[in-house]
Amino acid sequence: MSMHFEKKLPIPAEIKHQNPVSDNVRRIKEDRDRQLREIFSGKSDRFVLIIGPCSADNEEAVLDYLGRLSKEQEKVKDRIMIVPRIYTNKPRTTGKGYKGLLHQPDPNKKPDLLAGIIAIRKLHLRAIEQTGLTAADEMLYPENYRYLDDLLAYVAVGARSVEDQQHRMTVSGMDVPVGMKNPTSGDLSVMFNSIVAAQSRHNFIYRGWDVNTDGNDLAHVILRGSVNKHGNSLPNYHYEDLLLTRKLYDEHDLKNPAVVVDCNHSNSGKQHLEQIRIAKEVLNSRSYNDDLRQLVKGLMIESYLVDGRQDIGDECSHVYGQSITDPCLGWDESVELIETIYDMV
Repeated sequence: MSMHFEKKLPIPAEIKHQNPVSDNVRRIKEDRDRQLREIFSGKSDRFVLIIGPCSADNEEAVLDYLGRLSKEQEKVKDRIMIVPRIYTNKPRTTGKGYKGLLHQPDPNKKPDLLAGIIAIRKLHLRAIEQTGLTAADEMLYPENYRYLDDLLAYVAVGARSVEDQQHRMTVSGMDVPVGMKNPTSGDLSVMFNSIVAAQSRHNFIYRGWDVNTDGNDLAHVILRGSVNKHGNSLPNYHYEDLLLTRKLYDEHDLKNPAVVVDCNHSNSGKQHLEQIRIAKEVLNSRSYNDDLRQLVKGLMIESYLVDGRQDIGDECSHVYGQSITDPCLGWDESVELIETIYDMV
């Protein structure tokens, strides 16, 4: 038999019972959920900045980063709502490489999924308790969402998952904003079909249950660029791309039209310093056209304590607070960018 069943994992209710949400954490989440809903529904003109490490590989470094980020949030809270990236599951194009804290609580040790489930819940809990910031995470495995559904402020569905029916239907049963990325092919019709599905009601099998969903009216677009047949990155954050996205929203008659621009990945060709220029261009486009000002609700930035990236392994020296997946902006560049965004929104 090719599939080997190692162990039965605890259901989400058991993990939540072992690591419960306090009344204070619950109040923080309810308040931040309300603020995000107001932004994505157009009731507030504040701007969303989803910023943080490419992958949350080290609990202490991530919490160090978030502690600094919470101080920046206080400075810009009248115009910007910061949602930190705490990405604990990482899609891998070939299936190889570091798959995130969920798989490997210690990147230098073998995978341990039970320890990983506990680790990601504890990290998200500690982040809220210590910084007052509820975070974003990527939904790599739809069935795992329930381990974190009482903690997350924002969810992203990646370019390789956006065509998957289970992802789309699971999003339809969520109450927080969910960004659906365009696929790596760049086909915007795939992304919009995904949003239509996510905003609709469904009946399907989820974690062994027959479930019905109400539809998620906060499901929206994330533009992350694409890759052509030659492997070249093609950006889709330019003025004309935003106008096209606005047109497609009108054609699909969707609720709460919104765009978040991912400034890294194929938009930057993974040249992390280009995120600064891209963010400025998007904000310029937004300031030039009032329709785009209402449409573009936020930016997604990959940022950590130390600029760039590093390899992992026994023979590698570890740099505290530097990405082990895609390269990120360092802290000083990140603070400067936050200040620039504040001045431009």
